[in-house]
Amino acid sequence: MKVLFLHGFYASGQCVPAVALREAFEDKAEVLTPDLPLHPLEALDAIRALCEQEQPDLLVGNSCGSFYGQMIAAERGLPALLGNPYFRMTEFLGPRMGPQRYKSPRKNGRQDFVIDEWLIREFANLEARQFDTPHPCRASVWGLFGDRDTLAHFEPLFLAHYTVTHHFPGGHTPTAEEVKSWYVPLIQKML
Repeated sequence: MKVLFLHGFYASGQCVPAVALREAFEDKAEVLTPDLPLHPLEALDAIRALCEQEQPDLLVGNSCGSFYGQMIAAERGLPALLGNPYFRMTEFLGPRMGPQRYKSPRKNGRQDFVIDEWLIREFANLEARQFDTPHPCRASVWGLFGDRDTLAHFEPLFLAHYTVTHHFPGGHTPTAEEVKSWYVPLIQKML
């Protein structure tokens, strides 16, 4: 079995949730945790190529990774667990324009990046059509929402397109313990 984890905007394939998932499934499934490109069209192309090459059984995302995961899951008909999906990335990025740093190490060693108007426009174009491709099995895409998430509040939008939601008593970015207590059991059910 293969699980493809898609990290959040400031994260990498070495973020806490990614590492916790790899550890939890060490003997049960291969967990792929790539570093996603900064620009959304490049990120989607990289995810599509990885899906083509690796044929994952399940997509798991957090935040911006769930934004991407929803689109890829619908395109490919894959099941997905979308943690704290951030479906309006332009709202997130607008107040954060300028130089930034990733919060976890990236394989290429680059930790600095810039949020600019071009990047926000790219996300805006995707936001406008992110639900254009309906998933062939709406019940196979599950939302997982942190009750203490202070950033993403998109459960109503999720429920306009999908039917299964779960909650956990955590924030926007799950801790390793929250991943093991809440994400892992749901992933096991989905696999």
